[in-house]
Amino acid sequence: MTGALHKCFHWGAIASLATLIVWCVLWETVVAPLKPGGSWLVLKALPLLIPLYGVIKRDVYTLQWSSMVILLYFTEGVVRGYSDTNTTSAFMAWGEAIIVGVYFLCAVLYLRPYKKAAKRMARELLEKVNKVSTRK
Repeated sequence: MTGALHKCFHWGAIASLATLIVWCVLWETVVAPLKPGGSWLVLKALPLLIPLYGVIKRDVYTLQWSSMVILLYFTEGVVRGYSDTNTTSAFMAWGEAIIVGVYFLCAVLYLRPYKKAAKRMARELLEKVNKVSTRK
């Protein structure tokens, strides 16, 4: 993978995570809140702030676990997209699902070279261990 493409996936992950945070806050406060004036559901954006620093700093572990946790937001987006009777809220739900999909794709593609390197190192270590054990 080229360095420029790898950098694009990193920036895509940052941009989509930040967009998702803003999207969730706007959805539940201004665009289509469950109650007029906003609802406590806006707090769903707070857990998204936890991985933001690690994603910005390119922490592989943070990108790994956040790519799994983010799927909860995908689930919410799909369920509310199908079930909300308010068309604006349903639109926001489908938008959430799309943004999550972009984040997931960018995170996985960013992590791909690290995963390949880890597999290669594990295979080399296993070969070394097998050589030592067959000599005895």
